[in-house]
Formats: sequence, C-alpha cells, structure tokens
Amino acid sequence: MSGDEMREPTFLVLAALADGPRHGYGVIREVETISNGRVRLRAGTLYSALDRLAADGLVRRGREEAVAGRLRRYYELTDHGAAALEDQTARLRANAAEADRRLRVRRAGLSGGLDSATGPAGALA
Repeated sequence: MSGDEMREPTFLVLAALADGPRHGYGVIREVETISNGRVRLRAGTLYSALDRLAADGLVRRGREEAVAGRLRRYYELTDHGAAALEDQTARLRANAAEADRRLRVRRAGLSGGLDSATGPAGALA
C-alpha cells in the first residue's frame, strides 16, 4: 500500500496500533479518540478491515486472552504497516501544508484588494 492513498478509517486503525498492540474494542475506542469522535467503527467493519490489513501485511494478530469467557484478540502494526502509515502521514502533511500556503495567499490577497472572482483590482482572471 506504500505510496497509495489510504481511506481515513484505514489510516486511523493503523494510527491506533502505532504505539502498541490493541484488542478490537481498544482499536474502536482509540479510533474514536484520535478522530475526536468523527469516526466510529462498528465491530463488524473493524474486523473486516483488520482481516484485509492482515492479508495486506500491514497488521498481524498478536496474543489472545480469555476475558469473562470471551476471546480477546490483539492486533499489532507490522513494519510494512508502519512504513505505509509513515508514507500516508507524509502525504497528508504535504497536502495540508500546500492547502495552508494557498489559504495564506488567499487571505493576503483578499486583504490587499484581490477579488476572488476577478483577480487583482477587479481585472478578469
């Protein structure tokens, strides 16, 4: 997946696992925290995503433990997954920096007499 665009939920799942292994419910809670509540994964969606990410070599199953009679499976980021997350983070950072630069130009232009529809001093753009 390195170099490819990644959907936000996938990015957030990988980010949730970047600082250590987590069980499924822990991933769900961490994704919600990272996204400030904007992204809420359902268990079925998460486990399908984890299976896909494992097939792609981005995550792997770690240890399992029984808690209150239920099996709790932990997942962890692989080196390949960490590299994909780093690539995606760099891509998003570069895109955000460019958007920020363009917004600063726009703000400077608007305060300097630019009209967003016609360009400098009313000339047609």
